[in-house]
Order: sequence, then C-alpha cells, then structure tokens
Amino acid sequence: MDSVGEILTVAAAGLGAGFVNGAAGGGSLVSYPLLLATGLDARAANVTNTVGILTGYVGGAVGFRDHLRSQRARLRELAPVALIGGVLGALLLLVTPESTFEVVVPVLILGACLLFGFQPVVRRRVAERRQRRTGGPPHDPTAGLGALALGAVLGAAVYGGYFGAGIGVILLAILGVVLDDPLPSVNGLRGVLSLLVNVVAALVFAVGADVDWGIAGVLAVTCLVGGYAGARVSLRLPDHALRVVVIAFGLAAVARLLTT
Repeated sequence: MDSVGEILTVAAAGLGAGFVNGAAGGGSLVSYPLLLATGLDARAANVTNTVGILTGYVGGAVGFRDHLRSQRARLRELAPVALIGGVLGALLLLVTPESTFEVVVPVLILGACLLFGFQPVVRRRVAERRQRRTGGPPHDPTAGLGALALGAVLGAAVYGGYFGAGIGVILLAILGVVLDDPLPSVNGLRGVLSLLVNVVAALVFAVGADVDWGIAGVLAVTCLVGGYAGARVSLRLPDHALRVVVIAFGLAAVARLLTT
C-alpha cells in the first residue's frame, strides 16, 4: 500500500466484509472488488482476501458456540472432510495459471452473487423443513452421514478453498437438506466448517502464495470490527437493501475483471 487512499480502501474493504458477514454473510463480495481496486491481480487479491478476512469467520463461529454443544459428533465427522477439501481447493488455486483464473473468477463471482441473492430462499426452505419435522421421529445428532452427504460437503469445501465467496450459503443449503437438527445448530455447524476451510486455505496461501501481508493485516483488524458492528445491527438492517449493495459490489468486480 503506497498511499493513504489505498490504506483507506483496504480498511473500507475489511469493515464492509466484516459488517456483511456479521449481518448476513457474503462479505467477500464486498472486499474482493475493493482489493482489485488497489491494483492487486485476481489471484493475489483472492489469496490476500482469504487470509485477511479470517478473523470474521472466527467471530461468527464463536457467536454460535451455545448451539454447538449438540454437534460434537457432527464436527468429528465433518471437520476432516472440510479440512481436506479446503487444502485441495487452495492447492488447486496455486496450480491454476493466472490467465485461467482470470477467466474462471468472473463466473465464480456471478455464481456467488446468484447464491447470495437466493440466500433468503435457502434459509426459508431449511426452516420449513425443520417445521415439517416437528412431531416426527426425534433426530439423532450422533447418527453418521451417508457418502453422498459427505461428498457434497467435500465439494463445497474444495470450492471454499479455491474461491471462498458464497461458501456459507452452499454449506447451509447442504446441511439443511441432510440434517434434521434445529436451524441454529445447523447454522453453527456451517460457521465452524466455513472457518476450518478458510483456516487451512489461509495456511496454504501463507506458505505458497503471494499474499500481500500489509493489506491482509489491515483487513484482519477492520474485518473483526466490522463483524461486531454487523452482528449488532443485523436485526435492524433492511435485509433486501444490504443484499442489493453486496450483489452490486460483486457485479462491479466482474465488470473490472472483464475490462482489464
């Protein structure tokens, strides 16, 4: 970062990403285009963003700690899958040529925007499924998941390690279909798995990728502050307005990538 303007841009990226993650999820769609505006290339912006906004995932996971006590068996089963998938996705990014990544990333961002736009539908469908289960056979939080469910979580984790925007929505959709647990517990499990994917991806990038540590440091601090603020005001914030703004940032990133 060579100017006050770039420092302020990165600080705004962290605050915005943290705020959005704290309020609704999808913060990478805010921070990623702002990192591109600092002059980072597509892959450097991606790996720096992954490392920098990790603090936001930590805060989200801690926020659901009360709902995770019943999920210990699930975590023992799914944590290795998330860790393996995150490492595979990060390694896949490292071996992807820059020219190929620049072609792929606009498609990934558009997909993430689409997922983020339909996030309320995902949440509503998961909640409706929980309600339909009321009065039915009690769920068993210790029951093992099938190979198809584990494969779906692995695929989501690979995507998250490669390009993390939208990983929370994907995991919520998968877990909401395959689990009969209460929604807060599903959300807490989703948060921890997202954190694990991003931790191992960040470690891989720290060793093998061109992380801009100055930018990552500013992101880490401001994302933590923004996440706290987002969580505090999320109940009073018009959800649709926030969603429109986040999607607009994502589309701006696509436009920048396609015109450079």
